Amino acid sequence: MSIRAALENAIGGLWVAWIVYWWISSRDVKATIRHESVASRLAHVVPLSMAAWMIAAPKIQNGWLTARFVPASTWIYFVGVLIVAAGLGFTVWARIHLGRNWSGTVTLKQGHEFVRSGPYRYVRHPIYTGLLAAFAGSALARGELRGIVAVAIAFAALWRKLKLEERWLGEAFRRELRALSRRSSSTRSVHSLS
Repeated sequence: MSIRAALENAIGGLWVAWIVYWWISSRDVKATIRHESVASRLAHVVPLSMAAWMIAAPKIQNGWLTARFVPASTWIYFVGVLIVAAGLGFTVWARIHLGRNWSGTVTLKQGHEFVRSGPYRYVRHPIYTGLLAAFAGSALARGELRGIVAVAIAFAALWRKLKLEERWLGEAFRRELRALSRRSSSTRSVHSLS
């Protein structure tokens, strides 16, 4: 097996392992007290699925979407694999810290907790950040313009979901978010004085 073939299998393997982990870990979550509608869920699941298909499909029949934005090279493909691994690893780290509060849909859980540990200390939405990185790594490895379009679609879908999630978390954790905002503001003030 060539290095390129092994790398191509690596990207698919990373995504499959991530999906299996995500499915297994989704079975042990807290009871839901509020969840988004089916239409709302489809508004981000359908575009994300379309973006995944655009990158994963071996061949598509459209001239401009298959134009390369980077040259085909093992080195570029390897960098793409590393980015996919880092992005998916970041989502797993975040998922571990969310614990039983996690949900694939926008929900509020019974006894929902405001998580600020692990990657949540550094990034407000590490799962979405990691997913976008993994999409970007996959797009880089594919090397065709369809990858860039797919990342843009994934970004828009996750941004829409993030906004709904922010609104719901803002309602449920008003006090915690205000304290976090005050802490962030005072930290910025201290850093701006240095």
